[in-house]
Amino acid sequence: MTTFLDMLRSITADTYATFKTAVELGKWPDGRKLTQEQKEMCLQAMIAWEQENLPEEERTGYMPPQHCKSETKTIPNILFSTGSDTLH
Repeated sequence: MTTFLDMLRSITADTYATFKTAVELGKWPDGRKLTQEQKEMCLQAMIAWEQENLPEEERTGYMPPQHCKSETKTIPNILFSTGSDTLH
């Protein structure tokens, strides 16, 4: 009997693409609807395949580092100003 890990190791790029399209559309290439269990298994297989074959920024669910735009701006301190930096 083949384990889930053995199955994951045997996934090709074509199989990955089929799983990804099936999850995106909610159906197999022949038009049959994916069951909830099939969606979950396909997603698990996709994520495992991506972990081994894609750079981090190309993986499902990747979010780049987030920064607040206000961190790049200097905000004047109007409570404790020295007179030369007061707002008029």
